[in-house]
Amino acid sequence: MLQKPESEALPILQAEGEKDGGRDGETQALTASQKEVPSPLLQETPKEDLGARREEGAAESALTPKGVRTLAAKALARRRAYRRLDRTVAELVQFLLVKDKKKSPITRSEMVKYVIGDLKDLFPEIIARAAEHLRYVFGFELKQFGRKHHTYILINKLKPLEEEEEEEEEDLGGDGPRLGLLIMILGLIYMKGNSARETQVWEMLRRLGVRPSKYHFLFGYPKRLVMEDFVQQRYLNYRQVPHTNPPECEFSWGPRSNLEISKMKVLGFVAKLHKKEPQHWPVQYREALADEADRARAKARAEASMRARARARAR
Repeated sequence: MLQKPESEALPILQAEGEKDGGRDGETQALTASQKEVPSPLLQETPKEDLGARREEGAAESALTPKGVRTLAAKALARRRAYRRLDRTVAELVQFLLVKDKKKSPITRSEMVKYVIGDLKDLFPEIIARAAEHLRYVFGFELKQFGRKHHTYILINKLKPLEEEEEEEEEDLGGDGPRLGLLIMILGLIYMKGNSARETQVWEMLRRLGVRPSKYHFLFGYPKRLVMEDFVQQRYLNYRQVPHTNPPECEFSWGPRSNLEISKMKVLGFVAKLHKKEPQHWPVQYREALADEADRARAKARAEASMRARARARAR
């Protein structure tokens, strides 16, 4: 079962013993920022105000060809900026994971020098998003323990599943990050209508800074992990989509995921990443409620059957 969200804030990066009043602006941004940012899970970019877009479209129809080109250039520049920010966040996550292997503290100056570069003014937003990815996908909490020198360490904390944790961790190598990756894929599938094209899954991994066919020190070869471990262990189904030319394949939840993992918990995981309530997605929320009801009925039947067998043995 997924870990329950404690609050709608970002993970708190505060050294033990520090008081709230002692945080600097950087740490406050990590704990209080509610800005909507591109999502690696749903592969979205921040949504612009619909009314503003309509006004812009109406204005565009009255513009000269040069004005239209200017608006198009600005829109393209925004998209490129979002993509660059995504890329920087993913690169920072990988940088932090690699540095953690040496168990040495990581400083802000190192992050700026080797990854962030001229985006240093966006450091609070970039590190906040990196902290979310580290916590919910890879199972690490980013903790600031030296405010003077802006020093950080990673702490291995997250266990994405709780109820069947021991059984599932044994099957998946006892590895929290691999479970986190599985939950990300299941979340993508669920939000895409219970199936996701293979290309969408690989693109999501790339947006997380994980190249499907390149060795990753946490996952090995990610594509092999998905295709061999997750599919063979029946966490995922994989099939060719009918009537596609060229042929395309898709993933869906496997029978093991349907048995062991609650859709409501996965939806809660997605909602936490987006800082929204599960009800924000009414179709998925209704389906998750129905799944919870089915699980409750199945549990009640199983308990009744066990009680009946116990009474029979006692006679």
